[in-house]
Amino acid sequence: MRDDRPIETVPDTAKLEPLARTLGAAFQNDPALSWIVPDAKRREAMLPGFFKVMAEQSRRHGEILASPDEGAVSLWYPPGKVSDGFFATTYDNLRLLAGFRIDLPRGLKVAEEMYKRHPSPQPYSYLRYVGVAPKAQGKGWGGAIVRAGIKRAASKGQGVLLETATPDNVAIYTRLGFEILEEWEVPGGGPKFWTMIHPAP
Repeated sequence: MRDDRPIETVPDTAKLEPLARTLGAAFQNDPALSWIVPDAKRREAMLPGFFKVMAEQSRRHGEILASPDEGAVSLWYPPGKVSDGFFATTYDNLRLLAGFRIDLPRGLKVAEEMYKRHPSPQPYSYLRYVGVAPKAQGKGWGGAIVRAGIKRAASKGQGVLLETATPDNVAIYTRLGFEILEEWEVPGGGPKFWTMIHPAP
């Protein structure tokens, strides 16, 4: 298990478009996003914009970790409840509406069901998204970037919370020390999710 890979916090001055493209490519066939936006071509077109909004939010409130070539990216939130002011929320929502269009209600339903299952109060560092560009997959970068986030959280006395809708990821996260908190499905025929936690040190 390699822990010496150069995973770093993305600085506030960095452009987010390359990171958003990496996440968009990584999540093109994600079960949850495929259910939210069934049309593959439209999903491919809108995901970079979606992940740019997500990255901006993580930069405002938490942090973004990435490999030097930006082929592996993870978006994080701190413990507790995160909220934006009126103008930032409105701006984000308008961009999400432009991307998701008629599929937005399914996206909101997934988000609602996710947050229902978070502990309250929420004491964990929250791994919102982690993705590796297709050309870099299978080379250990996914595990490296998650371990880097776990280490950062542990240095603050925190565990890590995440969700995944990809069955193969459950075994990967289990090997990284995560435990299943809950298995659940999105009502109305939506995908199955696993909510998982890595305990605090």
